[in-house]
Amino acid sequence: MPDTRSKSNATLVIGAGELGLSMLHALTAHPAVQNGSVSVLLRPGSTAPDTLRKMGVHIVHADLAGDTEDALASVFANFATVICCTGFVAGPGTQRKITSAVLKAGVDRYVPWQFGVDYDVVGRGSGQEVFDEQSDVRDLLRAQSRTHWVIVSTGMFTSFLFEPAFGVVDLQNGRVHALGSWDHRVTVTTPEDIGRLTVAILMHAPRIDNQVVFVAGDTVTYRELADKVDQHLGKPVERVLWGMDTLRAEVARHPDDGMRKYHLAFARPTGVAWDTSSTFNVEQGLEVTDVAAWLARQRGIAPD
Repeated sequence: MPDTRSKSNATLVIGAGELGLSMLHALTAHPAVQNGSVSVLLRPGSTAPDTLRKMGVHIVHADLAGDTEDALASVFANFATVICCTGFVAGPGTQRKITSAVLKAGVDRYVPWQFGVDYDVVGRGSGQEVFDEQSDVRDLLRAQSRTHWVIVSTGMFTSFLFEPAFGVVDLQNGRVHALGSWDHRVTVTTPEDIGRLTVAILMHAPRIDNQVVFVAGDTVTYRELADKVDQHLGKPVERVLWGMDTLRAEVARHPDDGMRKYHLAFARPTGVAWDTSSTFNVEQGLEVTDVAAWLARQRGIAPD
């Protein structure tokens, strides 16, 4: 590893997917981040995009699934701050393993992969097993005092809400499904905003430690979501309610279908949405992309 940085200012981003790249862009663009102090962890044998090298990001290789906890800890020990931007793709137990390795390494500050719902409210037994693991991660962090942590609750990725495979919004066929109730709310934030806001939280003075910080690009009911899609398409959409009995029955019929489990996990009145007025971005006056603006960008126009 290059000696162009000291551990005191060295930051490691785990993963270079949609969120990881957004985080790296935000970090390297921040005036307080020293050149050469940011690294990214990639799988062994993977090719780093040229954009990373142009940003001055160092490349570190490790296998989150295959390497032992001790091996990962030896990598993490070189960094003062670790930001996990890889989710559940490496399999069940990965987030517990990463967190345990971070704690074993004595990292000063950790931002775990908790860019989602309020797991303190959702708790265990939501129907989505990976949510249970997120509660385990919080328990690990709160049971110790050596490593400081910051959890950034973002709600659902905005792009995921409109992902055809997710099935809630079907822009092509003009259809919107409500999960549980038309009055249930969902909070969404774009990965680009998550990157910017996470870096702003880490750089905030006074320092923010050992807290859950809420951000939001938008919070809407499914009825409001359908209204916004109406406006985007210029015509009324078909509105279909997926009630709780339907969602539970679908999970029972397809127990290995992750998307159906997500439908059930998000079909709740609490824990998956919060008022934007109380978020870090509103309190700090930071602009974010709401649902209307995200939809407008899909057509390449500026929102009204």
